[in-house]
Amino acid sequence: MYDVSIIGAGVVGSAIARELAKYNLDIALIEKESDVSTGASKANTGIVHGGYVAKAGTLKGELCIKGNAMYKKLDEELNFGYQKTGGLVLAFDDEDEKTLRKTYENAIKVGQSEAEIEIIDKDKIKEIEPHVSDQAQAAFYCSTIGVTSPFEFTIALAENAVDNGVDLKLESEVINIEKHSDYFEIETVKEKVKSRYVVNAAGIYADKVASMLDADDFEIYPMRGEYVVFSKSQGHLVNTVIFQAPNPKTKGVVTTTTTHGNFMIGPNAEEIDKKNDVSTTFKEIKYIIDQSRKSIPNFDTNRMLRTFAGLRPKSTRGDFIIEESSVKGFIQAAGIDSPGITSSPAIAKKVVKILNKSGLELNENKDFNPFRPGITVEKSENFAGEIDHQDPEKNIICRCETVTEAEILDALSRSIPIKTTDAVKRRTRAKTGECQANFCGRRIKNLLSRELDIAVEQIKDRDEDYVPERLDVFELKKKLNSK
Repeated sequence: MYDVSIIGAGVVGSAIARELAKYNLDIALIEKESDVSTGASKANTGIVHGGYVAKAGTLKGELCIKGNAMYKKLDEELNFGYQKTGGLVLAFDDEDEKTLRKTYENAIKVGQSEAEIEIIDKDKIKEIEPHVSDQAQAAFYCSTIGVTSPFEFTIALAENAVDNGVDLKLESEVINIEKHSDYFEIETVKEKVKSRYVVNAAGIYADKVASMLDADDFEIYPMRGEYVVFSKSQGHLVNTVIFQAPNPKTKGVVTTTTTHGNFMIGPNAEEIDKKNDVSTTFKEIKYIIDQSRKSIPNFDTNRMLRTFAGLRPKSTRGDFIIEESSVKGFIQAAGIDSPGITSSPAIAKKVVKILNKSGLELNENKDFNPFRPGITVEKSENFAGEIDHQDPEKNIICRCETVTEAEILDALSRSIPIKTTDAVKRRTRAKTGECQANFCGRRIKNLLSRELDIAVEQIKDRDEDYVPERLDVFELKKKLNSK
């Protein structure tokens, strides 16, 4: 009998699991895929938003600013990668400037300090971002904006939770939940789990999980956002996160740096029917490229590495749904779209308070260890790595990102099992460089084969039965260049 079972090991579920691990409780974290962070948590912009981004008076507004303030300490504890870069919302005409003033007013209402925000002129914009468009005539600046690696953050949260006693149940899709007098019985494809409380953090499938207990007084619909990632050669073009002032026609797209120095643009926003459709399309990628040039005109599309898409779990309520449902003991953490990554640590604390109010006794776990060492090792210019070196710390598996055998072995030794090359990628950055796994893909499979004692042919890149149709970057470049 678990005290709490959390359904969904994305960033929200993993953050809740880690927060609950601070107390003497038996906790289960249940995930339908073979790894954590395989849904919306792995495929987004990775922005740690300023509090201004959500409307004052909403849960998003309350939790975004609280979550943002927690990132520095979390990164010091969990070593997932976070940079406080600051960010700009650009205005290109007088109407946009009116929007900036409304943005400033909302930021103050939400609780953003006047010392953290200002509206700046063209000259100040150029000081911060030399490569920004000359058409930008003003900007709202927020110093608390930052960037993180969303999948590395989620993995760090889940890993630390497991190290502190949480039971992680992977490949355990929930197919039914029954409420008994004083506990729930959760049926997965593998087993039946009994739990006094259940937290629904199932992301895009949260409405489906809620319907199992007739607690689905909302719907989740997928909003697809497509992105383009560029090589690090383009990383110098932005120092901060650059937004565009929204208008009735468009919310604009973002141009940003990543924690590892890549240049990235996106997303668009497409309401789609299928909850697993993370395809990318030429029409939408072309739109993203054209819109991004309004902010940063001179990026080189020949330096594109890949396109990808993620699905935001939008709810029919229009705000985060964080509450005890009509079924006592069944807690909703649903509809967590943007700014979900930013808000997740604060969401976790709110869920724990709701559980406590519902009757869950919280006694401090004095053995809780908040620290988790990072996996990725930053290399100095003097790093003497070689291909096929006998020393794992010098043996380079991924040439583009100088990922060593030792780093992959470290990832494999952690408390979350790894089965696919993409799981290695999310932890070490192998496969993310210029060659896009043409060099390291087979080497990673050989290493996994050796360490897991599985035939190379059985090592998969990913577990999903559905393989999205992603634009081939070489074909995309040809098509763009031909126009």
